[in-house]
Amino acid sequence: MDAAVNLMEYQGKELFRSLGIPTTPRGEIATSAAEAQTDAANYGVPVMVKAQVLTGGRGKAGGVKYCRDADEARARAEEILGLDISGHTVEKVLIEPASEIAEEYYLSVLQDRSSKGYKVIASVEGGVEIEEVNRTRPEKVIKEDIDPTVGLDVDRARGILTQAGFPDDAIEQAADLLVRLYEGFVASDATLFEVNPLVKTTEGRVIALDSKVSIDPSALFRHADLAALGEGVVGDPLEVRAKEQGLQYVKLDGDVGVLGNGAGLVMATLDVVSQAGGQPANFLDVGGGADADKMRASLALVLSDDDVRSVLINIFGGITRCDEVANGMLLALDQLGDIPQKLVVRLDGTNAAQGQQILDDADNPSIITAESMVSAAGRAVELASQA
Repeated sequence: MDAAVNLMEYQGKELFRSLGIPTTPRGEIATSAAEAQTDAANYGVPVMVKAQVLTGGRGKAGGVKYCRDADEARARAEEILGLDISGHTVEKVLIEPASEIAEEYYLSVLQDRSSKGYKVIASVEGGVEIEEVNRTRPEKVIKEDIDPTVGLDVDRARGILTQAGFPDDAIEQAADLLVRLYEGFVASDATLFEVNPLVKTTEGRVIALDSKVSIDPSALFRHADLAALGEGVVGDPLEVRAKEQGLQYVKLDGDVGVLGNGAGLVMATLDVVSQAGGQPANFLDVGGGADADKMRASLALVLSDDDVRSVLINIFGGITRCDEVANGMLLALDQLGDIPQKLVVRLDGTNAAQGQQILDDADNPSIITAESMVSAAGRAVELASQA
């Protein structure tokens, strides 16, 4: 899976404006403190100086500052440019007129792998990490599945926002914005459109104060303008690492790691894990002819995911030899040392008996063998639930 295209705030807002989504006044990008001062002076009003990096937590890290005049904008820009925020060095800042905020909310539209559709998330607790709100005050976070074949209209949007507790004087504008957000999300082939915070200004306008946008990489051929934003190309660290190693890996939302050889077999394994009541944590196809070194790298990759509580290894030997797979597993475990996860292994096909014998002789407590894919999946799900 190729890396996603994530847009910086200023890029996301430009996309929002092109889609008719109301945002803050258009700002300017500065790469030096002098530029920031000039831009702020041109506005002649208080401005925000905001670090432009592809990570969250900018405010907590000191990357977002309110400035009353141009001189203060220069001073704050000097502090922010070059700042390290979660491993990202700030090379540019957005200078935009400050908005007078009365209330802050949260809205997002995203692809939902569980429902195989879209999901809208709404909350009146904006401006903070939605994950923290969901953990500590889940009643403040409303999640609604949206059927892509039906879509989202204003009536449904009003209902979602009313359920989320949006105030009456904000619902009409917010509902219109949510519909535009959804329509833009679909039209852009996005995986995420997030506004945090969505704000009601002191003048009563509801606007996007921030933006977070991720575009499906497989659809970039339809969006040359977005594909050209090279600085926005990032990806899940594990997916990037897998690509560098020549492995076919996709991060999923569950806790059962899945490793197999052949895309069809791995897809079938994901289905069997789901049927057993579990949730796969990943798709990983080691491909044909997986030798010990490739098996070792694959297993190390799966186990480096903190969400993985058990691992199901499902191998059918054709070109791939099951004895090589077994040796690779043991080499990986020697390098990794003690691991908390159990590995449930099912071997079938070329040299399966020899591979099984290698594992039996090793008598490694981390390895559990199974005779069938169904029994292996059931055991892996059971172990994940107990971890």
